Amino acid sequence: MRLVVQEFLSLDGVSQGPGSPDEDRSDGFDRGGWFVPHLDEEFVEVAGTWLGRADALLFGRRTYENFARDWPTMTGHPFAPLMNGLPKYVASHSPATGAWNPTMVLNGDVPSQVAEVRSRPGRELQIHGSARLAQSLLAAGLVDELRLVIAPVVVGHGRRLFPDGGAPAGLRLVSHRTTARGLSVHTFEPTGLPEQGVYGAGA
Repeated sequence: MRLVVQEFLSLDGVSQGPGSPDEDRSDGFDRGGWFVPHLDEEFVEVAGTWLGRADALLFGRRTYENFARDWPTMTGHPFAPLMNGLPKYVASHSPATGAWNPTMVLNGDVPSQVAEVRSRPGRELQIHGSARLAQSLLAAGLVDELRLVIAPVVVGHGRRLFPDGGAPAGLRLVSHRTTARGLSVHTFEPTGLPEQGVYGAGA
């Protein structure tokens, strides 16, 4: 399977709590729900196409707990049958249970376990949210594709997908589009370490 990271980001790189004010208040975060005002039918269609490619989902513990709390109750949502029915993996360095069936808990050497799942036949193993997990797997060279959806808003604080001190990564832009409400949808493939150069050299 291809390991695909899907993240909602603000212009200042925040990935925490995009879906509602109460989605994730950890570390005192009080600005959740910043992504919702920019949702439109065009992006919902794109997101549905992406989810339709998934053969399994992968989460960090915090995102898993939030999704496991919310998605089983969202029976009228068009994505609910897939979100609730797909096999799910949760990476956790602390004891965790997988009550959102079907779920398997990965602990210990998470990158090696994710690599084993990734090696299985299938289409996509998708990470939704779970920024810290996504960072670690990108640094480990396990991510095949990043789908970053950037909302036209500056949140000001909160956890970021790419924090200071994170591992560097080169990326190749595969596709991009902008929706009617200003969501910038970018698809990238990792290319290893980023290149460096000197402006004007050889001119």
